[in-house]
Amino acid sequence: MNLFDVYPLIPVTLTKAQGCKLWDENGTEYLDLYGGHAVISIGHTHPHYVKRIKDQLDLMGFYSNSIHIPIQREFATKLGELSGLPDYQLFLVNSGAEANENAIKMASFATGKSGFIAFSGGFHGRTSGAVALTDNSKIVAPCNAREDFHIVPFGDLDAVEEVLKSNAIAGVIIEGIQGVGGIHMPSEDFLRGLSSLCKKYEAKLILDEVQSGYGRTGKFFAFQWAGIQPDLISMAKGMGNGFPIGGLLISSEFQASYGLLGTTFGGNHLACAAGLAVLEVMEGENLQAKANELGEKMMEQLKNIPGVVDVRGKGLMIGIDLDRDAGPVRSELVKKYKQFTGSASAKQTIRLLPPLSVEWNELNSFLNALREILATD
Repeated sequence: MNLFDVYPLIPVTLTKAQGCKLWDENGTEYLDLYGGHAVISIGHTHPHYVKRIKDQLDLMGFYSNSIHIPIQREFATKLGELSGLPDYQLFLVNSGAEANENAIKMASFATGKSGFIAFSGGFHGRTSGAVALTDNSKIVAPCNAREDFHIVPFGDLDAVEEVLKSNAIAGVIIEGIQGVGGIHMPSEDFLRGLSSLCKKYEAKLILDEVQSGYGRTGKFFAFQWAGIQPDLISMAKGMGNGFPIGGLLISSEFQASYGLLGTTFGGNHLACAAGLAVLEVMEGENLQAKANELGEKMMEQLKNIPGVVDVRGKGLMIGIDLDRDAGPVRSELVKKYKQFTGSASAKQTIRLLPPLSVEWNELNSFLNALREILATD
């Protein structure tokens, strides 16, 4: 049986990982500056993370949500403390797309409406509702198309209000920072204006923090730089450091009821053990502040490299626009310099999403490599 081919693959087979380092079957060492789509938050095979999961597996690996699972409540409490959002309610799932699907459903339940607004360049997942709100016609199948789902220009409050005036909109969904779209940041004023419009027209504001959350931007969630309080917050990726886990934070205004939401695997014992380990390491190693410090230093250095035409981002979520196609540059980074970076929807963009445990000497090695590659043309 063959695998269904869905990604252009980096021609490397990895067999081992630690921190920000990766090794292939020949023992060749690579530097991970992409974290497998921003998933590796605290570093590969962190010893505390590994121990937490092993210890839980020795006790119990899984049972469904039909019983009390104390580690879920432990995880929710810790998440509330570190995020600064203790009054939100937590619903645990397995992925970012699931989190967004449930956010859409909750907004629709609460308002009795079916319409939604999303933004150009946005990406919210590949499941039915999430993909319908993603600005990429290649991945929206005919069965996903929804006439009451609207994609409006990114950053345009007037366009948002024009759609909201129909009074048919249940919610507005926006990424804290657009990831796949190329690290495009909504301004703080735009987020504040969006929050006000949602209140005015009684629509729910959904912040998709799947890629931009979990300390990556120097705040726990990217939207916190704007000082707003969304109705719903989706998250995943960095939550589990590689173990599949996602979550939806639901404001206290929403009332839970049996049967409203459900999941088989979401919030299982091992996922919560992984999630707790991530939070404990983030706190113990002060990774959120580290991301902020290193990110500022990195972006200042990048702006001074000939061939770099724009640098965007916050913390360790960085988009680099080149004066050329980034594909050959990324390939050269792998082949010659043994460094993994990410692509974006724009061909000239490189994405950096390293583990938050990355050290400056590792980031500096990328800066040196990029200078050399861009200087050769």
